[in-house]
Amino acid sequence: MTESKIVAFVCLHGSAKSLIAAEYLNGLATARGFEWRATTSGPEPDAAIPANVVEGLHRHGIDVSAKIPERVSAPALAGADHIVSFACDLEDLVGPDRKIERWDDCPAVSDDFEIAWTSITGRVAWLLERLRAEG
Repeated sequence: MTESKIVAFVCLHGSAKSLIAAEYLNGLATARGFEWRATTSGPEPDAAIPANVVEGLHRHGIDVSAKIPERVSAPALAGADHIVSFACDLEDLVGPDRKIERWDDCPAVSDDFEIAWTSITGRVAWLLERLRAEG
C-alpha cells in the first residue's frame, strides 16, 4: 500500500475555504481510489467552525461538526507534498524554495456558501486530476 501524499490547504481562519477544499479533496480522492489526502489550517484559526460552513457542508453530505480549526505550522507544511493558499502569505513558514499555489480569487464563503462551494470544489477536482497525472 502506498503512503498518501498530502495537500495542505491554508486560509486565514482555517475554517471555511481551506476546510471546504480539504474535505472535498479527501472525499473525492477516497471515492476515486487516489492516494492524495488534504489538511486544513490557518494563521489565525477560529475557535470553532462557523455555523454557515457546518450547515453548508452538511447539505453536501459532509459532517464537520466535531472539527476544530488548526493553526498552520512550519512542520505541517514541511510534510506537505503540495500547498494551496487562499490569500495567506506562507513564505516565512516554508522558505523561498517551496512553491505555493495561490487561490486568492475564490469568493467569500460568508457572502454565499454555494457560490464559494462551486468555485472551490471545481478547482479541487481539477487540482486532484492534475496532481494524479503528475505522479
